[in-house]
Amino acid sequence: MRTIHLQRYASPCGELMLGEVDGRLCLCDWVASPRFEPELERLASRLGAVCHRESSELTRLAALQLDEFYRGKRRAFDVPLLTVGTPFREEVWEALKTVPWGATASYTTIAQASQHPTAVRAVASAIGSNQLSIFILCHRIVARDGSIGGYRGGLAAKRHLLSLETIHPSPLSV
Repeated sequence: MRTIHLQRYASPCGELMLGEVDGRLCLCDWVASPRFEPELERLASRLGAVCHRESSELTRLAALQLDEFYRGKRRAFDVPLLTVGTPFREEVWEALKTVPWGATASYTTIAQASQHPTAVRAVASAIGSNQLSIFILCHRIVARDGSIGGYRGGLAAKRHLLSLETIHPSPLSV
C-alpha cells in the first residue's frame, strides 16, 4: 500500500497540511476547512494509500518554497505535483495555472479557458475542490462582478494572498 507523508505548515493566513506520495506533492490543503478531513480520506482512498503524519524530503522542500512565497521571494514552485481528480477537474486546475502573478480572473474566464464555457458553476466547484492550494493558485479567481467570491481557506486567507501579490508586484525569477 502506498503512503502519503503528511506535514503541517503554519502559513501567515492559516494552517496547511502538505502531503507527498511517490515523490510528488498531492496535498496542500487548509486544515480549518470543514471539507479537510473528508477530502483527505477521499484522496487516500483514490490513491490506495494510508496517511502517516511524518514529513518527507519533498514536504520539507515544499514548506521551504512556501516560506519563500510568503516572503515575496517566490512566484512559481518547482516541486512535482500529483493532482487527483476527474478529467473535468484536471482541466479546470490546468486552466488555473494560466492566471499570472498579480492578476485575477473570473470563474467564467476559467470556464472558457478549460473548454467548458457553459459550466461556470461546475468550474467553481472544481476550483473549490483544489487540494493543492497555493501550488495551484486558486485565490486569484473572483466573481465576474469583481467581488472576491469564496475560498477553501476562508476569505481572510484569500484577501491575504491577493494582497501579497500587490505588495510584491515586480517580476522575480525563481
